[in-house]
Amino acid sequence: MDLRQVFTVDLLERYAAKGHGVITCMASGNDVIVLGTSTGWLIRHDFGGGDSYDTDLSTGRAGEQSIHRVFVDPGGSHCIATVIGTGGSDTYYMHAKWSKPRVLVKLRGLVVNAVAWNRQQITEASTREVILGTQNGQLYEIAVDEKDKREKYVKFLFELSEFPVPFEGLQMETASSNNGTRYYIMAVTSTRLYSFTGIGLLETIFASYVERAVHFMELPGEIPNSELHFFIKQRRAVHFAWLSGAGIYHGGLNFGAQNRTPNGDINFVENKALLSYSKLSDGGEVVKPSSIALSEFHFLLLIGNRVKVVNRISEQIVEELQFDQTSETASKGIIGLSIDASAGLFYAYDENSIFQVSVTDEGRDMWKVYLDLKEYAAALANCSDPFKRDQVYLVQAEAAFSSKDFFRAASFFAKINYALSFEEITLKFIGIGEQDALRTFLLRKLDSLVKDDKCQIMMISTWATELYLDKINRLLLEDDSPDKRNSEYQSIIMEFRAFLSDSKDVLDEATTMTLLESYGRVDELVYFASLKEQHEIVIHHYIQQGEAKRALDVLQKPGVSVDLQYKFAPDLIMLDAYETVESWMTRNDLNPRKLIPAMMSYSSEPHAKNETHEVIKYLEYCVHRLQNEDPGVHNLLLSLYAKKEDDSALLRFLQCKFGKGRSNGPDFFYDPKYALRLCLKEKRMRACVHIYSMMFMHEEAVALALQVDPELAMAEADKVEDDEDLRKKLWLMVAKHVVEQEKGTKRENIRKAIAFLKETDGLLKIEDILPFFPDFALIDDFKEAICSSLEDYNQQIEKLKEEMNDATHGADNIRNDISALAQRYAVVDRDEECGVCRRVILSAGADYRISRGYTTMGPLSPFYVFPCGHAFHAQCLVAHVTKCTDPSQAEHILDLQKQLTLMSIEPNVNVNVNGGLNGVADDSITSVAPVDKIRSELDDAIASECPFCGDLMISEVSKPFVSPEEIYLASSWDIMSKNVGPEKGISFVV
Repeated sequence: MDLRQVFTVDLLERYAAKGHGVITCMASGNDVIVLGTSTGWLIRHDFGGGDSYDTDLSTGRAGEQSIHRVFVDPGGSHCIATVIGTGGSDTYYMHAKWSKPRVLVKLRGLVVNAVAWNRQQITEASTREVILGTQNGQLYEIAVDEKDKREKYVKFLFELSEFPVPFEGLQMETASSNNGTRYYIMAVTSTRLYSFTGIGLLETIFASYVERAVHFMELPGEIPNSELHFFIKQRRAVHFAWLSGAGIYHGGLNFGAQNRTPNGDINFVENKALLSYSKLSDGGEVVKPSSIALSEFHFLLLIGNRVKVVNRISEQIVEELQFDQTSETASKGIIGLSIDASAGLFYAYDENSIFQVSVTDEGRDMWKVYLDLKEYAAALANCSDPFKRDQVYLVQAEAAFSSKDFFRAASFFAKINYALSFEEITLKFIGIGEQDALRTFLLRKLDSLVKDDKCQIMMISTWATELYLDKINRLLLEDDSPDKRNSEYQSIIMEFRAFLSDSKDVLDEATTMTLLESYGRVDELVYFASLKEQHEIVIHHYIQQGEAKRALDVLQKPGVSVDLQYKFAPDLIMLDAYETVESWMTRNDLNPRKLIPAMMSYSSEPHAKNETHEVIKYLEYCVHRLQNEDPGVHNLLLSLYAKKEDDSALLRFLQCKFGKGRSNGPDFFYDPKYALRLCLKEKRMRACVHIYSMMFMHEEAVALALQVDPELAMAEADKVEDDEDLRKKLWLMVAKHVVEQEKGTKRENIRKAIAFLKETDGLLKIEDILPFFPDFALIDDFKEAICSSLEDYNQQIEKLKEEMNDATHGADNIRNDISALAQRYAVVDRDEECGVCRRVILSAGADYRISRGYTTMGPLSPFYVFPCGHAFHAQCLVAHVTKCTDPSQAEHILDLQKQLTLMSIEPNVNVNVNGGLNGVADDSITSVAPVDKIRSELDDAIASECPFCGDLMISEVSKPFVSPEEIYLASSWDIMSKNVGPEKGISFVV
């Protein structure tokens, strides 16, 4: 225990009366001390930095005057003092800002012994409700506003009519309620403590006690000066003390209590106790205190010239305070004590001096006091560090351990961090064989550890796991009644599982699973594996137990790897095919190809005839709903369809185009060769016919269909539309089969064959099927059909003649057009200009040089004239076309022109008209010379169309005005910026 003193005494001021007699009374509040002297002076000391002054209250009063009592509010602003002299008594009010006091006229002649301030509502400017207790046993209510300079009112409240003894102490507290403000008032005389309470005005509350009894506590005994004090904590009174003749009556205050007294009042006093003065005498003469001060945990009792500090809880004297008095005042001793609740200070005073009593860490040893009294909760509440709390827990733990309450002891031991080591505590329980208590200790210890103690948490959790398993095994081995054992067994199982759930993140996975396995706790092993998301172990266990639904539920959980679906698919589908397939169909992330082994394993097992094939159901879901394109999936579904007795589903599957509407994709995804082999093996002939047709093997399809159904063969033969020969061949196969398979009379067979010809829509004739009949068949039987066929042929011959006549007439017209074309000509005006050089076409001059490969007629240059009216010199046209066409074509034109030049032959051509045809001067020339052939090619290259009206002009629209070769010329026209440099003149050569 700390040996430093909690309460210390310092001399605050010597000769505080300032020569105005001796000190008779004192009050304090908010670092303000007000003294009353024997000569009627009021002396104010403001240690908070405010104004201090001396006021003479005896002015205007005859004879000797003395201050009887002085009172200061908790804020230090309001002061009430009573003066007693030969002329009677007067009560004064003074504000801290006033220069002189005001007498309360309505209280003249009354001696005020006690004042109760309204601590909750008082302000610096207004006292609000104040209750005064007088010498003749009366209570008054007053209120003063600083700005009014006088009291607002003085109201009579209550009077002790039966025993009119003086009121020695008053205290008031208020609390807000739904109905208004509730007042709690305590008043004491030398032998009684009265309590008043009510809602509303004070005047109304006290008026109600006229017709009912007042609740009071009476203690016999004589005491010179009775006092009543409240201890204020956080602006609220929490306990009280009454200095009475029998002892110190004290207790707690609960202003929210609902306990009522016999007269209907609320009893707000709790935990009442009486401290007898005999406990303070140490066996000697009992001396009663002359004054009392109340702190949070102690009473300060003024006995003689010393103050004894008594612990309120233990009722033991803990300290004695001595005062440094002068020789003049030592004989008279200390007069009284004063409390400054706002500043948390206590004062003592004698006739000349003021002493200050300071408090330092008052509650530091209270934990020990409460601990000695075995009030553990209060002891813990007053512990200031973990070492002290350990002492409290240790005492509780040892007490419980001694009384064999091991579970309670384990809980307290778990809270200890320093007083005992972990090993010492565990050895206590191991030594007496209390495994259950040890487990409780470990669990509680886990709760007190912080997350940073990872290693310790893991070790303790593992130990607790083993203790749980040991407890479970012991319960199974006990020979107790089954009902009791099962109840406790189930309880410990549930508790163990809850522990695993809470500790899953701190337990070592491998170690814990090994423990569970070694103890044979398979269910708990699965439970822990589920907590640790070891889904493979959990699923394997459920499959072994035959619980497919629970295994599938685990697989459906978020975060479970999809690979486990494929791993356990064979076992699950064999265990419960319906639930497994339903589970698969709820997911879109499965790859059906990886489920094929499981589905094939299931399909290999025998199934009832009317049983729903779950694999087919799932594959249909994949193909139709998920639009799966995996060939393996389609092949498997095809194989399952092929094994069914009814081939309708197989045919529908084969006819369905799964890839319809998809660009660059197949119409089906199964392997047709595999499908054909499978259907042939299973003898699904209609399916084989469809597959042959799909593979464009129409002959095989028709041949097979004829074995099954001739109608099917006809339908297959009719599918071929783009190959007329093949279609006819297929129909001949059908016709041969029909003829050969018909039974009955010969004439009936012939009629059926002729009827078959009508179904072919004219594709087959009677002559096509005649070879299929026997040689001895009579021609008369086919007379009608043959005549009909001959008539058709005759009509076709007549139609062919008409077409030939039309062709001959058309040829004659073309021949005439060619002859007319050879005689065509064009008229050129004498002013007609060349479209390129803009020179007159029909003029001659020195500037024109005869184009190579051409001859002239007189002085005229060769030229071309087009039907649109445009005319060009031959050389100009060559230059223009080679410039505007692509390089390869231009090179070809120049090469032809070069060949003409090298041949040096002058043809007899004068003018060339559009199309490259030259006017012929000698009609006797019938053979085409090589030079004419080259010239014809050149004409086709440059004069096939007018360059201004044909495609050449259209293609020039997209060409830039400035060619890449002319960019340097365009750049030379750029205007130079002024900032580039000084201007330079440009010289022009004329």
